[in-house]
Amino acid sequence: MDGDGSATKDPGSSRGKAMMAELDAPLHALGFEMEELSMSGLAGRLLVTPVCCQPFKVLHGGVSALVAEALASMGAHMASGFRRVAGVQLSINHFRAAALGDTVLARAAPLHVGRSTQVWEVKLWKMDPSTGEKGPQISESRVTLLSNMPLPEEHKNAGDALKKYAAKL
Repeated sequence: MDGDGSATKDPGSSRGKAMMAELDAPLHALGFEMEELSMSGLAGRLLVTPVCCQPFKVLHGGVSALVAEALASMGAHMASGFRRVAGVQLSINHFRAAALGDTVLARAAPLHVGRSTQVWEVKLWKMDPSTGEKGPQISESRVTLLSNMPLPEEHKNAGDALKKYAAKL
């Protein structure tokens, strides 16, 4: 956030990195940058670095799955009114590779928000370096989550970071 309390315009800034550290430690460790955060959709970007590559110097499929599960879980947590959610199924199709140095754009959106389950779709694209816009799609995931589960007392603050940043991004 900027000094005036508004969301930072540069998710790669030190404030944006601090936000990601609070929101999701594994995504933060990979360098993921959140750009949109609401119960109707989440979006962000990831620079493909050696940390997230498999031996052939392309984005590891497990990293794509991690991004999908994390974004869907955050969205489902918000959509459930910050009640507990748990992923029960993840299906991912990989269409093409993103190479070391590419930037990947990610977008998650709900397909179904019910009383006991939610289904989220997460798509990843390579960013077109000449325009900064979405280029070729590299993967598509569907994440099914149990939702509206009771939140144990010891985890009552689990959604605080989401509440803090959702209103500002």
